[in-house]
Amino acid sequence: MKTEITALEIAGVRFRNPVIAASGTFGYGKEYAPFIDVSLLGGICTKGLTLRPKQGNTGERLCETPSGLLNSIGMENPGVEAFISEELPALRRLGPVVIANLGGDSVEDYAEGARLISGSSVDMVELNISCPNVKSGGMAFGLEPETAAVVVRTVRKTCRKPLIVKLSPNAPDINAVAQACVSAGADAVSAVNTFKAMAIDIEKRAPVFKNITAGLSGPAIRPIALRIVWELCKAVPAPVIGIGGIDSPDAALQFLLAGARAVEIGSAVFSRPRAVLEIISGIEEYMRSHKIESVKELSVR
Repeated sequence: MKTEITALEIAGVRFRNPVIAASGTFGYGKEYAPFIDVSLLGGICTKGLTLRPKQGNTGERLCETPSGLLNSIGMENPGVEAFISEELPALRRLGPVVIANLGGDSVEDYAEGARLISGSSVDMVELNISCPNVKSGGMAFGLEPETAAVVVRTVRKTCRKPLIVKLSPNAPDINAVAQACVSAGADAVSAVNTFKAMAIDIEKRAPVFKNITAGLSGPAIRPIALRIVWELCKAVPAPVIGIGGIDSPDAALQFLLAGARAVEIGSAVFSRPRAVLEIISGIEEYMRSHKIESVKELSVR
């Protein structure tokens, strides 16, 4: 697979192509190594990390829905220090750009987590202020511009890595949140995280999830995510990474044509691990057939 024409940079970090495995769906890369050549990916965004180990949510965690998936994992993870010592060395050897997705229950936790990661070989940090599946922190930090700016500004003081901020589609004004994050020091933004949603078990006559609500991902959200990315690309002077139901080369190209610098692939890999490789090949084939020499030249006419 030739990928030189798909190479790009985000905040000074070089990617061999614009396809990144999304946080929470690709583990730490090694889980998919038996099925695909993981080294061909542009980047891998880790499972969500928190300063201290987190057990995640109890009860049901996944529920399929038409053209989508509801999840209520709750950011189960071993903690930042355990990730750095136990998971990062093997992840680093896989080859793609390593992006650490960092969540937190408090501003102080975010800042300390970013400080620890800054001393590691991680390439970038994706600040998760948009997870709807945790009871404290998470999405609460990303709903209003002022709150988001406080988190980003504080983290920027301890984070020596390029900083991406992952945005919530549940924010009343996501463009304003993005602008506040960039003004506070974010090098890029990624959008969107999952939409707050729910399901009810009609036999039990009760919500499926103990937290009542969960996060909706998959093709069902793609047209809305695409619209948000289109608007963000016009609203902020920073690279935008598109996320939301991308499961094919055509879907990825729509986000790139809308202005996204790169894309993250999430739910699609659960049922079809090779989807990421098919998307990489499809983007390259499109560029060659349309005589496009750089990812940066991809745009609507």
